[in-house]
Amino acid sequence: MTEMDTIVSLAKRRGFVFQSSEIYGGLASTYDYGPLGIELKRNIRESWWNHYISQREDVVGIDSAILMAPSVWEASGHVQGFSDPLVECSNCNQRFRLDHLDNQEICPNPTCENQPLSAPRQFNLMFKTYLGPVEEVAAQTYLRPETAQGIFVNFQNVQTTTRKKIPFGIGQIGKSFRNEITVGNFLFRTREFEQMEMEFFVKPGTDEEWHDKWINYSLEWYDKLGISRDKIQVRAHDQDELSHYSKATSDIEYLFPWGWGELQGIANRTDFDLKAHTEHSGVRLDYFDQENNEHFTPYVIEPAVGVDRIFLTLLIDAYREEEINEGKEKRTLLKLAPQIAPVQIAILPLSRNEKLVPKAKEIFTLLNQSYSCEYDDAQSIGRRYRRQDEIGTPLCITVDFDTIEKDNQVTIRDRDSMEQIRVPVENLQDHIQNTLL
Repeated sequence: MTEMDTIVSLAKRRGFVFQSSEIYGGLASTYDYGPLGIELKRNIRESWWNHYISQREDVVGIDSAILMAPSVWEASGHVQGFSDPLVECSNCNQRFRLDHLDNQEICPNPTCENQPLSAPRQFNLMFKTYLGPVEEVAAQTYLRPETAQGIFVNFQNVQTTTRKKIPFGIGQIGKSFRNEITVGNFLFRTREFEQMEMEFFVKPGTDEEWHDKWINYSLEWYDKLGISRDKIQVRAHDQDELSHYSKATSDIEYLFPWGWGELQGIANRTDFDLKAHTEHSGVRLDYFDQENNEHFTPYVIEPAVGVDRIFLTLLIDAYREEEINEGKEKRTLLKLAPQIAPVQIAILPLSRNEKLVPKAKEIFTLLNQSYSCEYDDAQSIGRRYRRQDEIGTPLCITVDFDTIEKDNQVTIRDRDSMEQIRVPVENLQDHIQNTLL
């Protein structure tokens, strides 16, 4: 299994992810996405949006604010209950989540030699901030710990303006913030992250059926991403794991280098959120069913997933090391699906010869209108192939002297098989379209 150090090294070396504030020693568990990273991240967002929103008639999107009225978080239960049990070692001064230590009372740091931990205390995970110039309780608010509440408080606005009938969903992508006690495993758990959440509103009594449907529909998305199905499992939460709002929750998990971990949660949130906001705001957030002449508060099915966690999963799942040339060489590649790869096609003139470069740039300009392309003429062609393999580029197109002087054909190299074929320039777009579908 791929080691995490290998993934972290690749991410930095090839411009996917950098440590935030690195020139100042870095800030723990915060990361900046480089040129390739932001492209991969954008492709993940677009894939999710297409699958969950654009391709469905019964789901619409919004973009709610990060800052919300403090009353939102009181109504949702985050002010009172969004906390983890914190314990501390008086020797090394490290802090831990007690539930991550299997409730043990001894510091896990081997240098502490069975040092007892402090009594647990609850630690609220929301980041506090202040509106306006004065830091006082009246001006206190929070950075949102989830994007879901922005959807719930806009339920009436969206339903009225779109005239959607139950069942229908509202989705959004945006930043969330949680002041986690313990973070780690690179991008898996960070304090600043990006969520892709959808709240699907259904009639009570149909919620269990819809819960199963959204689990299966979510699994289809992982197939589109090209993630190995044999490393994915669905795990239903035990009753003692369920959140205060949840009737049932199932996690889609991936087999990471450290073991099974959550990729996505699909929760049956019942009518908790809409009723809570109705009670605290005084504004009715129910639904009138004209056909049956009745009011009811919808139940909600929530598929929620993190962009950053999917990003990490794709790097791990796609990473390969292979021996080639009868074991004389080794190559590294990312076997990313073509629609997700940050670079889909690399245009490579055989050299920087004045005859080859104009033709190669002409092809780059042509293809870059429809595909994510990169032009590269530095170093030997073999080194350039290796770099493109390592960043996951599915196809490389090489312009050589035969292209210019003989047949007007280019060499197309496939990342996975390394097979090379000659294709006439006039047939290039048709061939690529058939290959990358």
